[in-house]
Parts: sequence; C-alpha cells; structure tokens
Amino acid sequence: MNKDIQKIAADFLLALKMQQQPDNHLAKISALPRHILFQELDSEQQKKTFWINCYNAFFLHLRRNKRVDKPAIYREKLCRIAGQTFSLDEIEHGILRRYRAKLAFGYLPNLFVPKIIRQLAVKRIDARIHFALNCGAISCPPIAFYSVEKLDQQLDWASESFLKNETNILPEKQEIHFSRLGYWYLGDFGGRKGIRQMVQHYLGVDTNSYRIVFKDYNWDEDLNNFAEA
Repeated sequence: MNKDIQKIAADFLLALKMQQQPDNHLAKISALPRHILFQELDSEQQKKTFWINCYNAFFLHLRRNKRVDKPAIYREKLCRIAGQTFSLDEIEHGILRRYRAKLAFGYLPNLFVPKIIRQLAVKRIDARIHFALNCGAISCPPIAFYSVEKLDQQLDWASESFLKNETNILPEKQEIHFSRLGYWYLGDFGGRKGIRQMVQHYLGVDTNSYRIVFKDYNWDEDLNNFAEA
C-alpha cells in the first residue's frame, strides 16, 4: 500500500505536468482511508515524499484549474486528502515544517494547530524542502517528482541546483547574496551560520566570514516550472 499512496500523489502531479484533467486523481487521493496516512507514512522519507508531491500538485491544480488567488490559495482548506481537508499552509508549515508559525522566521511553533497536523508532522525540519516546494513564482525552485527511495539524493540535487542558480558569491565584498527563502525561514536553515555551512557544502566555497544579503523575490507567475528529468 505504501507504493500505492506515493503513486497516487505522483500520478496526480504528473497529470498536472501533462496539463490533463486531474479529476480521477483527485477522487483517488480523496478516497484514501484516513488511517492510511498514519499507517503508510511512518517514516520521515515517506512523509516528506508524499507531502511535497501533494503540495506541488494541489498548488498547480488550485491556481491553474480553479484560479484560486493569493492569499486564499494558501489559507483555505481546499486540499482533500484521505477524507480530510487541508490548506497548503497546513501541509507546508504544519506537516513539513513541524507546525512552525508561518511568520516567525522558523523560530517559534504554532500552538494552535489541529491534532491531526501534529500527528502527521515530520519529527525534524529539513531545510532542503524549501528547494522542493513550488508556489508558482519565478523565484521558486522547479517542480520535481520525489520518490521515497531516492529522496535524500533528490533533495541534495534540488538544493545544489537551486543554490548554483540563485546564489551569488562576491569575494571582493565578502558577501553571499542568498535567496529570500533563507530570510523567511532563517530558523529552518540554522540561522546565518547554517546558511554559510550550506553554501560551503553545496558550492564548495568557504564563506565563513561573509556577510549574507537576502535577494528580492520575483513573484511573477510561472506555472510550468518543472525540473528536467
């Protein structure tokens, strides 16, 4: 059954990539027994894989097919999964970020989340998810299809690719120009020290003494930003 629940989410996302009507996929994901979410998503890899694919699929569906605009697309409970309705914010900040408060830079928990969100949430925040979730803007990372077996490798690839494309290192100024994602979710990244370590890990540049400058985010819409296979 584990492969089935993951396949349902991936097939839903694939239908949107191919610009096919997703009604059949929506029905399948909605009809999943609720206990399957607890029974089959019993590891960090399984949780992250399923919810990343679901987030990206539902965002595309709601924006492209239903024309839901911001901020309603994030806040309203419009994602029906296993008979339960979730908002995109609940999937991202509740489940994948372990119920962090949305506007607290990753440092404070949200104390008012539903019980089911607490039960489904990951045990540990993985900052790499920020290079996997796509909200339809040009500055967002591209959409990929994540699998349980290759998740760590895929998240590493997504992180390295995003940092190579979006990070500017200026040795003459001793500055790192980093995505605005690092500012919004600073706690997830382990603060500025964590960002420097991430840059060194993925880009191989020692930036220990560099000042971090957060870049502006380009919110122009791009609903077809899929990673190359």
